[in-house]
Amino acid sequence: MSFIRPPAGGPVGTPRPAEGAAPAPGEHGVRPGRVIALPSATGAARALAVVGLLTLGALIPLLGPGAALEGTGEALAPAARPVGVLRTVLFAALCVQAGEVWVARMVPAVRGAPAGLLPRAWSPVAACCGLLAAVALSAIVANGNIWPRTWSELRFGELYGTGDGVLALLEINAFAAAWLLALSRRPGLAALPLAVLVVAEAVRAHPEIEAPLLGSALTLVHLTCGALWAGGLLQVLRVLRLWQGHGLRQQGAALLARYARAAAWLFAAVTVTGTLSTLRRMEPHTVLEQLTTTGYGRTLVAKLLLLAVVAVLALRARRRAVAAGDPGAVFAPGRAEVALLGLVVAVSALLTALPVPIRW
Repeated sequence: MSFIRPPAGGPVGTPRPAEGAAPAPGEHGVRPGRVIALPSATGAARALAVVGLLTLGALIPLLGPGAALEGTGEALAPAARPVGVLRTVLFAALCVQAGEVWVARMVPAVRGAPAGLLPRAWSPVAACCGLLAAVALSAIVANGNIWPRTWSELRFGELYGTGDGVLALLEINAFAAAWLLALSRRPGLAALPLAVLVVAEAVRAHPEIEAPLLGSALTLVHLTCGALWAGGLLQVLRVLRLWQGHGLRQQGAALLARYARAAAWLFAAVTVTGTLSTLRRMEPHTVLEQLTTTGYGRTLVAKLLLLAVVAVLALRARRRAVAAGDPGAVFAPGRAEVALLGLVVAVSALLTALPVPIRW
């Protein structure tokens, strides 16, 4: 029995093109199995849109205070702009770390999910950025809530004498511990210092005498759910992209379904706690007026509109994934959702730098 080896140009009976001749139609000189991906105008437009949204998110806390308070008669705090920028970094760092810790605990519950197949962790870098932001915020607190302009104004020793100073030190220690744990063999333990950080932020946000525990509890739930929602989505999209490259579509769909169910509850908790917190800061019969006549109210309206758009994008992404039977269908709307959630983080940070509305 003999075997006939086909010529190098193709299978038996396929003539080889003459040397120097143009390739046959449909071949384009590309080896079988290789595909040349041409740049997509739609993909480039989406990428530019995401970059634009992220740039806007960086400018909101820097330029937003003056725009929000224009025409309201309210005074701008001396350190409002740096505080807004630094709290944006702090909240973003919290979201990234909380999302990675949460999704890492979610993955083992997915049947057939490969153990340890996760994207490179961003938590160490996020914790380091959060630590630097917390140190800068503590310098402002120690200097009487004024941005220090000289070395002599760095009075970190003053932090031990005030409640806000102690909370600032607590946040520094929490980020430092989270950074060390993110670099350790048990990065999941970073959830403990992150919880301490959220508690410190919740207490700091409600210095009022009237029912401070209720206000702190609302902020605690609001901030925790918001960080898990935003950070969880970012990490889930990263995991899905990694798993898609390994052919784990079913596992990706299961992970996305788990996140989507939890995200619905997180969104509901963010909405309810945010509404209750607003009613605590503004009496019911003055809400509509203060939403347009105060910087806090205007910024709050912007945050609500962004959350509404994010909710629409989330529903669209889930429907596309179900209709296509492919979790990869959520990438396009998911990236836009993450970018808009970044804007929400920036607007939330701006709210902490604006004067609280006066209860009439």
